[in-house]
Amino acid sequence: MDYRVLELFSGIGGMHYAFKYAQLSGEVVAAMDVNTVANAVYAHNYGATSVKTRNIQSLAEKEITKLNANMLLMSPPCQPHTRQGLQRDVEDKRSCALSHLCLLIPQCDTLEYVLMENVKGFEVSQARQQFIEALNKAAFHWRELILTPTQFNVPNTRHRYYCIARRGKDFDFDGEKIWEHMPGTKPDPDQQSMCKISTILESDVPDDFLVPDDVLSKRVLVMDIIHPSQCRSMCFTKGYTHYTEGTGSVFTPLSEAESHRIFEAVKQIDMDPNSKDSEEAQQRRLELLRQVKLRYFTPREVARLMSFPEEFEFPTETTNRQKYRLLGNSINVCVVGELLKLLTT
Repeated sequence: MDYRVLELFSGIGGMHYAFKYAQLSGEVVAAMDVNTVANAVYAHNYGATSVKTRNIQSLAEKEITKLNANMLLMSPPCQPHTRQGLQRDVEDKRSCALSHLCLLIPQCDTLEYVLMENVKGFEVSQARQQFIEALNKAAFHWRELILTPTQFNVPNTRHRYYCIARRGKDFDFDGEKIWEHMPGTKPDPDQQSMCKISTILESDVPDDFLVPDDVLSKRVLVMDIIHPSQCRSMCFTKGYTHYTEGTGSVFTPLSEAESHRIFEAVKQIDMDPNSKDSEEAQQRRLELLRQVKLRYFTPREVARLMSFPEEFEFPTETTNRQKYRLLGNSINVCVVGELLKLLTT
């Protein structure tokens, strides 16, 4: 069949790329988001007519029917459910758009497929309960999963909640639990076959991406440092490069043994009670840390870890800070693409 996709909270077009990744026939008939910077990136890659700057709460059933959309792909705001946030759930005004969609879904007879992505934690929210009730009311069969890109040979950890739903034929795997791996696969990926981080690196990265001296001096011990031979990286968030801890990994071209030797020397300086007040000792410490050549992953490298294709690009006017924010709010194309295959078979 030809799928007519309505992409909501469309951001930079991750769901659109996932639809292409899954090689399904059809088209994205409309994409909507309130973020004008994200929409500019979407339009740069797909054309200005593809995306509308719209508040999702203004969407009506008759519009969806007029579009003849039979597939709904969405990644609603995660802030009401994040561990770092206030977790106000449905009381958070950013939940209003999803609550509105929960009222719309049972009214939309053209819809046959739904895929929703959100943060881990959504599965215990009132918003999730509201969403599942809407799917039940609309006679959808549904399954829930919490997956991470490392299960798909992508060297990045990004646990996310997914719900896939369809009318008609039920799924042939258990619906009484939240799956933590793809049905029919092993729970834990084979580390031997995992891609190394070196496979996503750009060459000749400018010094602009080096970790600044003040961050290096004060925050290096809380950084997640990745070496070329490693097969992992931590989840990149919209605060990457702006905040140090818990926002994403940093990279060193050195081997683990080489960087360990340098950090042991730094440790010796830190253990000396006189070094804290010694300008000479602190300068020596900084020079040692500079030898590690720590740098941030570039936006292109982060996009690769999010499984965006090489053809994806940002407009020239998009700043690096904006790129990191937009990528941190996006989805992993590979994971969603594989789920779309599961949803439609």
